[in-house]
Amino acid sequence: MSKEKNKNYIFENDILRHESYLNRFTASLFNEFDSKAETLNLRLKIEDLINGKKVNYSEDQAAWHPKYRERHEDYVNSLQYPSMDFKNIIVLGIGGSFEGPKLLIESLCQPADEPTNHIFITGSDPNEFKEKIHNLDPQETVFIVSSKSFTTDETINTLKDAIKWSGNMDSFIAITSNKKEASKYHIKHIVEFAKEIGGRYSIWSEIHLPAIYGSNSLFDPNTFLKGGHQADLDLQNNKEYLKFIKTLSFSDIWLNNYEGKNSRAVLSYSWKLRSFADYVQQLEMESLGKQPSKHSEYKNTGQIIFGGYGPTAQHSYFQLLHQGTQNICADIIASREDSQSLSYAQAITQAKLLSSGADDLLKDEEKINGNIPVNLFLLNKIDSFSMGYLIATWEHRTYLTAAMLQINPFDQFGVSAGKAYTKKYLHEYGD
Repeated sequence: MSKEKNKNYIFENDILRHESYLNRFTASLFNEFDSKAETLNLRLKIEDLINGKKVNYSEDQAAWHPKYRERHEDYVNSLQYPSMDFKNIIVLGIGGSFEGPKLLIESLCQPADEPTNHIFITGSDPNEFKEKIHNLDPQETVFIVSSKSFTTDETINTLKDAIKWSGNMDSFIAITSNKKEASKYHIKHIVEFAKEIGGRYSIWSEIHLPAIYGSNSLFDPNTFLKGGHQADLDLQNNKEYLKFIKTLSFSDIWLNNYEGKNSRAVLSYSWKLRSFADYVQQLEMESLGKQPSKHSEYKNTGQIIFGGYGPTAQHSYFQLLHQGTQNICADIIASREDSQSLSYAQAITQAKLLSSGADDLLKDEEKINGNIPVNLFLLNKIDSFSMGYLIATWEHRTYLTAAMLQINPFDQFGVSAGKAYTKKYLHEYGD
């Protein structure tokens, strides 16, 4: 593979700016990957996803999250959400049912004199439920039970505790693809979404309902879906955007397979996006955490994704990034709304220090590696549209990577083993 000197790649539109500090990922390397993408009919795979055709062959179905985004106005207008006015909203859910709404609430809630308390309970330790409902009044509390299958052990166990504590089934809303199963618990308010939307993509479905409720919510589902749809349109029709996504995907594969960089830190330098790393950790590691295809030359599939709030990380594990011996790459995200803040200055500075190091101001023992490839993302602002665009963009990155790796990003059979053996254990040793 070619090793000529690289220039930083830049993509910018009216929503975000991306600048790559990828060092040795050159234009020649991009072209090599792009030739392989043509061989794999990447363009056709993109069209199949956007047009709602079957792309999840192991589960024999389409992936409908782009379809929901395309029909955003009709979809939102058709929603029949129960009218709820409660001080406390407790969300029972795990995985995408937890990460998606939590990210939206943190990103798009404003301060208020009497804010709604959004409380998430994931299970499976009963102490979590006891601790989080302590001192709450059942009459001021509604439960939103989010589960695609409505058979998720952690969620159902906690639901049983919640029913006993509340005593009022009018205070429960179920969001699921399995209405029949939800009805077994005598829940009156059941909101359904399509089974073709996987859990880590369910933020586009009614799973985002908790972010709508609340006196301090700025989340607009129509605008959010519209932002995601704009990213879909750009993927189909905007050559520069497609090159941007390809650059992310191709470089991820190259770093993972040829540079030994199997871990990527996702670091948000905006407090509103403090949970973004958790969200994309599930998105990428469930989608790309598969065995390599026997037809592919790329034997390393998904990277290890970790990270969090950048200013905190700097005083936690940045020592390893700057002077340690691990082989890592990074994504850094910030908002231009915060351009006068210390955290924004840190985002810009750290992107350059991590990727290029420093020649002055440092003593010998303070010298840093400067060998971490970095993608820097700068949002113009954080609102419903921008969040939709950003999340869909990350999904596109993941989908193109899966297509290049020739794996299915929509199944997750590896999750089943833990469920099966836990049930076996409980059957053998439980009361």
